[in-house]
Amino acid sequence: MDGFKKFILRGNLVDLAVAVIIGTSFGVVVATFTKALTGMLPGAATKLFSDTNAWGAFFNATIAFVILAAVVYFFVVLPYTKLREKYFPEAADEKPADIALLEEIRDLLAKR
Repeated sequence: MDGFKKFILRGNLVDLAVAVIIGTSFGVVVATFTKALTGMLPGAATKLFSDTNAWGAFFNATIAFVILAAVVYFFVVLPYTKLREKYFPEAADEKPADIALLEEIRDLLAKR
């Protein structure tokens, strides 16, 4: 069970799942916008707006996207971040070995 917890909290899986959910929902918004825009163009040429409900579908998809993004953030991303900080605390400002070596060389050159 401990290995599964490490696998889930590693990060890549949750990030990918959130990206797929948000990307799919955004794809619906783009598709409804495109449908509304392309439905309006033939109507503009003939002075008859045949599909007036398409903009309502676009606004509906946009509102659904915002609600879905908020739900995913508050019920997936926030708890995941708190669990990750609890079980995998960040290392305290440790400098990489190459940076520490360069700073040591800089200090030695400054003493000359």
